[in-house]
Amino acid sequence: MRWDNLRLDDVPAEDGTPLIERGAIARTFDTPGFRGMTFYEVQARSIVNRVPESSQMAFSWTINPYRGCQHACVYCMSGETPILMADGRPRPLAKVRAGDEIYGTVGAGSARRYAITTVLAHWSTVKPAYRVVLADGTQLVSSGDHRFLTERGWKHVTGAESGAARRPFLTVRNKLAGTGAFAEQPKQSAAYRRGYLCGAIRGSGGHFAGSRPPALADPDAMARTTSYLARVGGADSSEQVERLIAWPAISTADWRRGFLAGTFDAAGSCDGGTLRISSTAAETTERLTSCLETLGFRFTLERGRARIRLAGALSETMRFLHATDPASTRKRSIADVPLTSDVGLRVTAIEPLGLDLPMYDITTGTGDFIANGVVSHNCFARNTHTYLDLDAGADFNSRVVVKVNAPELLRRKLASPGWRGEHIAMGTNVDCYQRAEGKYRLMPGIIGALRDFANPFSILTKGTLILRDIDLLESAAAVTSVGLNVSAGFSDESLWRSVEPGTPAPARRLEVCAAFNDRGLPCGVLMGPVIPYLSDSPAQLDATVRAIAAAGAVHVTPIVLHLRPGAREWFLGWLRENHPGLVTRYEELYGRRAYAPKTYQARIAGQVRELAQRYGIGRTRGGRFLPRGGADAGSVPVPGSGSGSAEPRDEVPAAGDQGEQLTLL
Repeated sequence: MRWDNLRLDDVPAEDGTPLIERGAIARTFDTPGFRGMTFYEVQARSIVNRVPESSQMAFSWTINPYRGCQHACVYCMSGETPILMADGRPRPLAKVRAGDEIYGTVGAGSARRYAITTVLAHWSTVKPAYRVVLADGTQLVSSGDHRFLTERGWKHVTGAESGAARRPFLTVRNKLAGTGAFAEQPKQSAAYRRGYLCGAIRGSGGHFAGSRPPALADPDAMARTTSYLARVGGADSSEQVERLIAWPAISTADWRRGFLAGTFDAAGSCDGGTLRISSTAAETTERLTSCLETLGFRFTLERGRARIRLAGALSETMRFLHATDPASTRKRSIADVPLTSDVGLRVTAIEPLGLDLPMYDITTGTGDFIANGVVSHNCFARNTHTYLDLDAGADFNSRVVVKVNAPELLRRKLASPGWRGEHIAMGTNVDCYQRAEGKYRLMPGIIGALRDFANPFSILTKGTLILRDIDLLESAAAVTSVGLNVSAGFSDESLWRSVEPGTPAPARRLEVCAAFNDRGLPCGVLMGPVIPYLSDSPAQLDATVRAIAAAGAVHVTPIVLHLRPGAREWFLGWLRENHPGLVTRYEELYGRRAYAPKTYQARIAGQVRELAQRYGIGRTRGGRFLPRGGADAGSVPVPGSGSGSAEPRDEVPAAGDQGEQLTLL
């Protein structure tokens, strides 16, 4: 991986130089918590990063010792799984690349249609493998986390009905959506080429114009015909043409496949998924029907119209196109064809293979793709890693950049003559207490440096690992302002399992808040994201604020779900599969904006403010309500709060004051 001249932080270095001293060292670890992870240990050039003024954040400086986060999920399949490309041909998943055009589906609920979409990201990992077997013989190898579209919506390969692993999962009663396994592509043998030329020439009229091959209407078919003629030595005379299109005494399977492909390119069509081949010559029609029967295709002969039509709708059409491989891309299109199935795609077995295998996944514009004939979910990616030459998908949660020299760089920065001791916020972009911190232990050195220079700082985390450093944080709080905050947007555990499955449960995060407050270290709660229509009812807000109050939080700050690019695609994809009835309401609420309307944000802020007052959050010094702010509240500066060191404010600010939201998803 070449990262020379690439930057690891949100803004370039002040002198315009690269932010990496030398190349990254890639490491992997065998422990279960780090399985499938790659850590890139880098020597960064800077660690204290200036926040762009355009962000309107209340703080100007941040520290991000890590890039990438292990809180996210991975959905993946075997690299050999054939994916339906936009040209109608299959390609192994491992060989698909960002920018490729493939087929996905669009629509609402069960009324879906095939559509061409673009691959936005591609990545790999290693996961325990499972085999899903269908009644028609289709076999799919994937991780247990992968999801397929069934008659009952999206379902994971594995799961449970209760407990921590609770989620929708496949059973042998489910039926997958699609056309079934792709047929094997024909070999481009000499027999196939001769069969193709015979079909193309006879289908186009059976003669040349002078010394040129027949002018096929389809450019792909014309290019293949010209290429094949060159390989067999050309056809400059009628005698050579007759030899090329002569019926063989014994036709091989390759010849038959080539003949069907050639006649389809010359005189066939595919409309709405229904494939037809016209033939006015009785001898050609006889050969067509013979080839179709020998290869096991179902069809009907429309004698009055001199046309053959495949039976079996789209499933038979796809089998024909893959088994014969016509040249025409245009005629192979199934865009806008309804997603229906007339084949047996009932699940008959879900088998653990008992080993870990290399797995691959992609992100697409439609949120899905066609894997070996069935509709497969993809992972909606975040854009965080793109400027590191890492993809925007699972690289974010499987390839973590570790700035191993962060404590050393921080001490150098704090000791520099130009540093004015400004507040530094941590955890506002990537959680500094993700699982990798348990291995690299960068935060003790960072906190120690901030303590030794009495530099004010704050930490926001979803993790529980921060309790490891509670003694160090207590010593820092004795000499400078330390803001401690956990993020917990809701208390509903079923919603947490669905939206944030890689994070500690909300109750465990609030236990962290309670532990700090019991120790005399003021800790607040960033109540975000509040998810419209899912966690914003009066009863849900009440339950969440009541739990926050029970943890002794010194303040609570609500933040409504913010849908920036990357997070927007991930969340809306999740919404379509889990709550399709809310998609229209979200389109009305957000439109093309990243933020919900200010009136909605203000309403949530007002409700949380009233609940906080009811449950006594922030009541100190004679009952005065201190929702956040000030050193004695120990808060992290959040959007709209000023510098973070101003006098305590008497109300929770409207969320509409936010110019940019902390990264919570």
